[in-house]
Amino acid sequence: MSITVIFGSDGGATKGVASKISKKCQGRSVDIKDATTDDFENCHLLILGSPTYGDGTLQTDWEENIDKLRGANLNGKKVALFGTGDQQTYPLSFVDAMGILYDEVSALGAQVIGFTETSGYDYVGSTAERDGKFVGLALDQDTQSGKTEKRVTAWLSQLL
Repeated sequence: MSITVIFGSDGGATKGVASKISKKCQGRSVDIKDATTDDFENCHLLILGSPTYGDGTLQTDWEENIDKLRGANLNGKKVALFGTGDQQTYPLSFVDAMGILYDEVSALGAQVIGFTETSGYDYVGSTAERDGKFVGLALDQDTQSGKTEKRVTAWLSQLL
């Protein structure tokens, strides 16, 4: 199974998670700045990741390159999402970028897989929470980095 992980990252936390995920599943990791339509389309499983900025926006590189995603044919494609955020500093918008990406790929007809439980987190609100679950893997590298390895491993076992 070919797996492509496309991410945006500034401080390096999301890039580190993308690298960890791609290594664990023998996939390839691509920065959204360098991604092409083929990167979105030519894989069995597409994994997208973004940090959330401030009050709930996509990372800048994702915002500047969102048309690459919108131009891809994702109809019926399996897509999994992960998001990084800080639930203590931004409890009202924890991993909101993941919710934004969910809305984007859903509108393109993708089949989103990899929903996760919200227990074990301490936040107030998130657009990434739908019907009581996160639409993908929520990670807090600021306050819960010690849980990342276990969460990534459990999530990948659900996907593969």
